[in-house]
Amino acid sequence: MFQSVNSLHSTVFKDKVVIVTGASHGIGRSICTEFVSCGAHVQAVDILQEKLEETKTTIEQEVMGIESSGSIHIYKIDLTDSEQIERLIESVITKFHKVDVLVNNAGGVAQQVHQPIEDVTDEQWQRVMSINLDATFYMIRAVAPLMKEQRYGRIVNISSGAGRSSSLTGIQAYTSAKAGQIGLTRQMARELGPYGITVNNVAPGFVLSNPSTERQWDNMTAESQQSLLEAISLKRLGKPEDIAYPVLFFASDYAGYVSGQIISADGGLQLF
Repeated sequence: MFQSVNSLHSTVFKDKVVIVTGASHGIGRSICTEFVSCGAHVQAVDILQEKLEETKTTIEQEVMGIESSGSIHIYKIDLTDSEQIERLIESVITKFHKVDVLVNNAGGVAQQVHQPIEDVTDEQWQRVMSINLDATFYMIRAVAPLMKEQRYGRIVNISSGAGRSSSLTGIQAYTSAKAGQIGLTRQMARELGPYGITVNNVAPGFVLSNPSTERQWDNMTAESQQSLLEAISLKRLGKPEDIAYPVLFFASDYAGYVSGQIISADGGLQLF
């Protein structure tokens, strides 16, 4: 395993205020860990209270006071409710007076599996679109005025290889929502760039990072699993930190002249 990026750059994000959605486990938890390790004050957001508390406890025990001067704060909210998001941002501003980085990681397939399109209900379609695309829109809309006033901001959206190509599990709404999120990334890069705000996107490959992806993997046949591994240039599945590190790059001043871009963190599965 590689040495932690943070042991080398423990103050890269010192005193930066970072909001991470979908922070209760997997990729989101790893992103929070890396930012705190780099000195940031992380606002971890999710609807799963117990798992959020696990994120906070884990980071406090393993990172804070050892490698970092950062901190972790948790907020239980429903990201499909724009009013809850507005209250979240107001709370963060009241406490820290700024937001430097927003990472839109929340999403998923809402426990859905592939069905023929004629069997997909309106409710199933809307649920996946809401948690993947609507939530990202609501969060960006909420932080944009403050970042404009600051004339500084880093927004990083977490999409999926499905949004660049197609879903391995065939879930139509998920592919569509993630493709829409990539489009939103590019549009926001154009709109917010004049204010010193960059907007970029990380598109993960298959990462066993939460119960949903573990269920998807388990539902695949042994032949399908092996076929997927053979298609990945690095011949392995991704780990949460494999996604967190590109997020750190986009959020850092090293990427100050990079905007509207997508990094496929998929081990070389899709070669564009």
